[in-house]
Amino acid sequence: MSTTADDQGTIVALLERFRLQRLPAALALKERVDNGEKLSESDLSFLAQVFDDMRDVPPILDRHPELAELAGKMSALYKEITSKALANEQGS
Repeated sequence: MSTTADDQGTIVALLERFRLQRLPAALALKERVDNGEKLSESDLSFLAQVFDDMRDVPPILDRHPELAELAGKMSALYKEITSKALANEQGS
């Protein structure tokens, strides 16, 4: 079981990764799929890593429900990206 100090360090690291890496990449992907582009292999690898990492989030949310809204918004953004990317694939 994680201590509060462990959780704080993990949360800071996750938020920094999200702010500096994941959010800019996700917004760039969203813009591309919104313009009708398809996802590349590297885009798919990025999303696979994101979804892999998201499996570690529920225990943190159980202990820190104040982060649930942000996690929900992040999930919604990734769902938008994947849904639009699928539509782009099916439309071609």
